[in-house]
Amino acid sequence: MKLQTLVSPTAPAAIGPYSHGRKFGDMIITSGQVPFRKDGTMETDIQLATQIVLENLLSVVEAGGGRKDSIAKVDVFVRDLGDFAKINQVYSAFFGELKPARVLVQVADLPAGAGLEAAVIAFVVD
Repeated sequence: MKLQTLVSPTAPAAIGPYSHGRKFGDMIITSGQVPFRKDGTMETDIQLATQIVLENLLSVVEAGGGRKDSIAKVDVFVRDLGDFAKINQVYSAFFGELKPARVLVQVADLPAGAGLEAAVIAFVVD
């Protein structure tokens, strides 16, 4: 088995020297995604930004052979914990009853001034 680099055809290009994600065996680990659209513009509305980030992460997971229901953990970094309830609304609608494990922490800053960044660990399942 060897590490495979993942590239999503629908997620925006990485803004640094890293890949969208890596896969080893059945494990998929994504890089962080900030709310860039494919055209390179960044969404600043926290609810729309959350939706874009989750969709981009799912596209990376799918590029590795995973699915939404194979996402085991989500790490979320936010600039303002005051956005917690708004993020949770979108997150809850996106995942429904799946409820992956999650970490959500406030940080001082994020790349390109984004309001949030998230990354996931997922698996390829039958």
